[in-house]
Amino acid sequence: MAKTDSTGSTWRYQWAYRQNERRQRVFRAADGAWRQRDEELRRLRTLAEEFGGSADAGAGLPIELDPGETVCWVLPAAQLVEVRRAAVLPAPELTVALRSSPLRKRRPDGIRITDTGIAVITNRRLVLLGGRGRRDWAYGKMTGLAHDSRAPVTLIQVLDRRRASGLLLPSEAAADFRFKLSVAFADAIEQREAVLAQLDEALAEHAQRKPLRPAVLTPAQARLTGLVRGSARTVAVAVGVALLVPAALIVSAPSAPSDSIRTEVAAATAGNATEPPAATTSAAVATSATATTPATAATSATAVGAAAAMTGSPAPTPIAAADLCGAPTNPLGYGFCAGDPIRKPAAEVCDWFDCVPGFWAGRGYLVQCGNSAVSLAGGSPRACGQHGGVWRTVRALSPQPG
Repeated sequence: MAKTDSTGSTWRYQWAYRQNERRQRVFRAADGAWRQRDEELRRLRTLAEEFGGSADAGAGLPIELDPGETVCWVLPAAQLVEVRRAAVLPAPELTVALRSSPLRKRRPDGIRITDTGIAVITNRRLVLLGGRGRRDWAYGKMTGLAHDSRAPVTLIQVLDRRRASGLLLPSEAAADFRFKLSVAFADAIEQREAVLAQLDEALAEHAQRKPLRPAVLTPAQARLTGLVRGSARTVAVAVGVALLVPAALIVSAPSAPSDSIRTEVAAATAGNATEPPAATTSAAVATSATATTPATAATSATAVGAAAAMTGSPAPTPIAAADLCGAPTNPLGYGFCAGDPIRKPAAEVCDWFDCVPGFWAGRGYLVQCGNSAVSLAGGSPRACGQHGGVWRTVRALSPQPG
């Protein structure tokens, strides 16, 4: 007879109901996050495609536009920052940051605030209209660009200025500013299509990650463990472990040496005063060899080490594994040390490394991205675009074909 509660429903139906409710909650949360991210990517794709400006957008601003120059975006609250010491910034890239960590409103060490005003992005330059004057960063003269990963600070280096300078923005406006600056810079050098291609690739990868609605479980799939609630099941498992651990310790405990072993050891010790060291060593090794069984393998290894110490010869040492310079342990010999770039990785590379989605579609060499995943698009400007950028090259200890 099936076990029922006061409502008349069997425990199998209750189990199926609880499991389906839990699976649906997990699915709804994952699906909501996926849809929110999908809307954000599509918004950025539309913005990048339609991003532009007009001369009328600069009406009322104390700025003189060059012929053909248009105002694309205006931010009324920005601060001019300058680097205290000369530094070389990385070259501007066309990679757009599609997912950034939260930024804190703080001023990084090594920079100082020199002015406050209105930030203006045009199709040819970035301008700060400050209380002390105007500061321009022309896209054609830009040699370095760096976005701080923790603070809403963007530093820019240009040909006609020795030290790097930039803007400190409100935290909530920093991500939008950085994206629009990247699109404006790409459009100025006629590379907007590269930015659109990155966004299309991001949308395609995101579509593959869409959560699937879980299948409905039926009462017939219920297991007998469903009769026990979660807390009671945990107590039962804990009791079982508590009973098994002492039994395992008793079985694995080393047995006391037999009387014959004690007699042989005593004889070898007594003969040590009259026999040469070489003979004593041979007797000790022979005793260890006859007494070795599967249960006393550790004792035999200890005796061999002691015999080697008595004769003055060094004990054998285990062979050290290859140093991969921080790479995951793998039998392929892939690491971050000096070696050749890997253009044709082994078929089992994804068994030892965390590969990015669409890994085998890459046409470059093996690189590690900022989020520790590996990509086969090394050498491409879009490598690791959705995974924190290229971190370092994966190399092989032996020469690679091709």
